[in-house]
Amino acid sequence: MNIRLRCRCGKLQGEVDAHRVAARGVCYCKDCQAFARYLQAEDAVLDAAGGTEVAAALPAALRFTAGLEHLACMSLSPKGAYRWYASCCNTPVGNTPRDQKISYVSLVRTCLDAPAGELDRALGHARFAVNTGSARAPVTATPLRAALAVARIGAALLKARLGGGYRDNPFFDAAGAPVRVPRVLSREERAAVTP
Repeated sequence: MNIRLRCRCGKLQGEVDAHRVAARGVCYCKDCQAFARYLQAEDAVLDAAGGTEVAAALPAALRFTAGLEHLACMSLSPKGAYRWYASCCNTPVGNTPRDQKISYVSLVRTCLDAPAGELDRALGHARFAVNTGSARAPVTATPLRAALAVARIGAALLKARLGGGYRDNPFFDAAGAPVRVPRVLSREERAAVTP
C-alpha cells in the first residue's frame, strides 16, 4: 500500500511504500523543535508537548512524483542531520543522516497525506517516544518500544548497506551528494530557533 506524500500547498508530491516503513513514533528533541520553528510551522508540526510525529523508513520507500524543484535542505549545524522540506510552503518532509550509506529517513507526519485512521491502518499507531527530556510538558517515556524500533530500523539499515539498496535514495545523487545544497545555519540563526 502506498501513502501519498504532499506538501501543504500541493506543489511537492510523492508516495511512500507503507511496507517499507520500519516504525512510527514521536520525537521531542530540541532539534526537531528548532526545525519546526525555522519553518515557522510549529502549530502544524509539533504536538502540545513539542513532539514531532515521524515515520522511520528507508529512503527507497519514497518516490517524488511532482514538484521536485521545491525540495530544499537545511542543517542546524555543520555536522547536523539534513532536514528536508518543501520550499514553496515550508512543509517539513523528513530528516536524513549526512552520509548516504546510512540509508534512513524519518518522514514528518505533516507531509503524509492521509487521515489519521488510514495512517494507523497502514503504518500502525505511533508506538514510541524519544528524547522526552526535551518535551514541553510531561510525556511518558517508552524505552522498550524505542529499543524495539531501533532494532527494526537497524536491521533495515544493515540490509540496505550490505545489499547496496542504500543507493536508491531520492535525497542523494549517484555520487552520494545531497540533491540540494544544504543551507547550514549560523550559530546565531540556530540560537534564534532553538527552544
